[in-house]
Amino acid sequence: MPRTLPTLVALTLLTAVSVTGTAYAEDDPSVPPGSVTSDPPPKVDANSPGLKLGDGATLAPAKVLDIKSVVEDMGGEERREDTNSDVKFALQAEVLFPKDSAKLNPEANSRIKAIAEEIKAQNSTKVRVFGFTDNLGSYGHGKKLSKERADAVHDQLSKDLGPEITFEVRGYSEDYPIASNSSEEGRKKNRRVEVTFPRGETGESGDSAE
Repeated sequence: MPRTLPTLVALTLLTAVSVTGTAYAEDDPSVPPGSVTSDPPPKVDANSPGLKLGDGATLAPAKVLDIKSVVEDMGGEERREDTNSDVKFALQAEVLFPKDSAKLNPEANSRIKAIAEEIKAQNSTKVRVFGFTDNLGSYGHGKKLSKERADAVHDQLSKDLGPEITFEVRGYSEDYPIASNSSEEGRKKNRRVEVTFPRGETGESGDSAE
């Protein structure tokens, strides 16, 4: 993708062996960060002393958990999450829109175009565009503003991607916050537009809020 995020803030790679009554999670150093595998779960010797099961605990069937990697730029303006099945970009409203507005600013177009290029690279044909606000102002105003902002991002993506893409566009106001609304730092993270799409699709068919 043409535009890269300069700073790696967080990267989570999770695997687990589950036992009844107890669960142990550990990083697997043999798997590169962000790797996705469709291999079946490895066989585990239930009698191995290295498992260190608690008294009375028994080994549950092994399973492969979803792997998520998260990359965020230094200012938190853009965040990318990758799982085995989806890619999600979250863009803070401040880098896309003026305050209390749904009109894209000049910088927004290059960011959205970079996301469009990633959608093309994944051969995705289904894209979700969801808008969110903080809890300032009325819920109704936030609902309207978040939907208008999602619509604006959708319209720009449509220009870059063409008519073959199916979109789901919604505005959620202050619902589903990703940070606390008790501080401006948290509210800034909650004011966002998220663009989510499947990995490796084959082409099957008075108030104010910020």
